[in-house]
Amino acid sequence: MHRVIGERDLSSLTVDEGDARAVLRDMVRARHFDERALALQRRGWMPGYPPYKGQEGSQVGAAHAMADDDWLFPTYRSNAMQLARGVPASDILLFRRGHAEFNSNHDVNNFAQAVPIASQIPHAVGTGMAMDYEGEDTAAVAYFGDGATSEGDFHEAMNFAGVFDAPVVFFCENNNWAISLPRERQTASDSIAVKAEAYGFEGVQVDGNDPLAVHETVSDALDDARAGEPVLVESLTYRQGAHTTSDDPDRYRPEDEDLPEWRTADPIDRYADYLEEQGVVDADFVEDCFDEAEAEIDDAVDAAEAVGEPDVDELFDHVFAERTPRIDAQKAWLDEWLEDHNPQEMEF
Repeated sequence: MHRVIGERDLSSLTVDEGDARAVLRDMVRARHFDERALALQRRGWMPGYPPYKGQEGSQVGAAHAMADDDWLFPTYRSNAMQLARGVPASDILLFRRGHAEFNSNHDVNNFAQAVPIASQIPHAVGTGMAMDYEGEDTAAVAYFGDGATSEGDFHEAMNFAGVFDAPVVFFCENNNWAISLPRERQTASDSIAVKAEAYGFEGVQVDGNDPLAVHETVSDALDDARAGEPVLVESLTYRQGAHTTSDDPDRYRPEDEDLPEWRTADPIDRYADYLEEQGVVDADFVEDCFDEAEAEIDDAVDAAEAVGEPDVDELFDHVFAERTPRIDAQKAWLDEWLEDHNPQEMEF
């Protein structure tokens, strides 16, 4: 289901002009967040960061397809999707500085980011099954990268979803590189989408740099999921930057990658040009989007810096509903260690 954005107009889509403009605004917001977060990490403001430049169309298009009552199960590279879902930018920044993820107690149906690869996918299926048992007309969206499809959690979750007709959309953002491994080293399958057939449900591919195509594809997938038919969506996009701030893609990624231009082009430039051609936005609107995004991230940084250092107890308070003996023992060890060491005076 590859879409080329210049080949159709908005009249053929499931979004109106207002929604189309909102998608662009959120893509610009996501880009500004990503660029500022990367700059902040480089000056030591936070210890690490996973950039997603080039994937804004994929994530924002998918986020706008979800209903407020649907649940997102994100991973560490899904910040654009979370921003578009209403998570405050300051919360995401604070999480990167060691605070609990839901610092502002925002009312968004998002589970916590999963840093272990693929561990959130079974959680999404289990939640989907629970919603189905309760008779809720909602769905879960599990967001993950192409590298996660090599993990057992992915296959176990897909199997459960197929057997129990769980209302789940598996949203695989295939950016062509799982750290240093290209997609062809992840699997010998013709695609990731085709893997769904082994588990008894549909898999589709979509041009991930076309946010409206992603929106349409994920919307259809969510309708199917709510009807008890899970779907695997493979969103074909491209990671323009490094895997994380500790990664050097120049060591493994060739300059002459054999990928089509529609996949490697900047999704914001491409989408903004398209909307201008369609008469949906003008240059002033695009400029305003950038100005508003810059002001938003300025405020988010100020808000994050106004929050003090995280309490050490936060490391232990949110692991389980109540602390276990093992967690208590770990905290006691750390308290004793901190009595003998001053982290502020240590060199790293």
